[in-house]
Amino acid sequence: MLLIDCFRRPSHELQSRKKQSSKEIVQRCPSIRDPVKILLLGAGESGKTTIIKQMRILHVQNSYSFDERLEKLADIYENIHESIYELVREAILLDLEFDSATNQRCAEYILRLGRQPPWTLSIEYVQCVRLLWADSGIRRCYKRANEFQLIDSAKYFLDRVEKISMPGYIPSNGDILNCRKTTTGIEETRFNVRMPASVGGGFQEFRMFDVGGQRHHRSKWMQAFEGVHAVLFLISCGGFDQTLREDPKQNRLVEGFELFRGVWHNRFLAETGVIVFLNKQDVLEQKLVAGKSIRTYFPEYDDYVAFADKDQLYDELARTRSFIRSKMVDITNEPPRRTSHLIGRKRSCYFHFTIATDTQNVRTVFNDVQNIVLAKNLSNISVL
Repeated sequence: MLLIDCFRRPSHELQSRKKQSSKEIVQRCPSIRDPVKILLLGAGESGKTTIIKQMRILHVQNSYSFDERLEKLADIYENIHESIYELVREAILLDLEFDSATNQRCAEYILRLGRQPPWTLSIEYVQCVRLLWADSGIRRCYKRANEFQLIDSAKYFLDRVEKISMPGYIPSNGDILNCRKTTTGIEETRFNVRMPASVGGGFQEFRMFDVGGQRHHRSKWMQAFEGVHAVLFLISCGGFDQTLREDPKQNRLVEGFELFRGVWHNRFLAETGVIVFLNKQDVLEQKLVAGKSIRTYFPEYDDYVAFADKDQLYDELARTRSFIRSKMVDITNEPPRRTSHLIGRKRSCYFHFTIATDTQNVRTVFNDVQNIVLAKNLSNISVL
């Protein structure tokens, strides 16, 4: 009997106490159900817009309507054309030969089209793209993509060009997530997330703001700072060997560190929770597999990995991502730039390794984000 008692369901009295506790929390802090404003910040091409798309897929019923999916076709065509155009152009600049005279003619055809993508993917166009993408010269050029500006999803779309060109093709969630289009203003996405039973259940509205990350768009960031509950800062770990589109002399990862420093020390965000997404872990791993190393661009990495087993990829990957994280942690430990009443107040920064195009990964990470925001709200009323 004693063993059975141990596994009995909670009594009605205990359940009643839990419900009463939930009601008390809501009554003591009605604002706990107020909309949560989250600001996405980071350099261009760090993955902010992809996170916004994931929120729609995860939390909005019928996330993308039929018409909205059709509207993405123009962006997908642009991604395909930009990818093959840049690869052909750079292959010629790098003096990489094409496999055949046919492929050479295809390259000339693509260049004649210019940067403007075609309205439709004709049979001739698709055939040229397929031949060029299989060309050994273009493949060698692709391996050197860090030397010029090529979107991360180039391979994704060039691998699928034939399928995308078929009549009746409708972009899938994966196609939408990999589609790239520069954010030029401030875009807001609203969605509801279920609240835990411990605070009364129901739903809470989240308002997520995506702000353009390239340098000439950052002047707009201040417009979105007011009333922010949390900042999601994205940094592209896979960009350690690349430069900015707007400044070919500046390393992308270095730019990410400097941008984070500015956000962390910004006095208007001094009391705002900061969550860092160390993004594009898949791209980082692919580059390490290909034999690249972060030490080429960050010499101090040699000291950090002095005892690493360089024959084991896992160790190299784990240490590389840990090294990047440590650079961010060092920034959070820097003394404040301004003297204020906030000096000495403990401030937390949370880190997550993410792949923005992986819906399950983002689902798990965003659950943590929701818990962090909720815990901060509860701590404000001394519940935690």
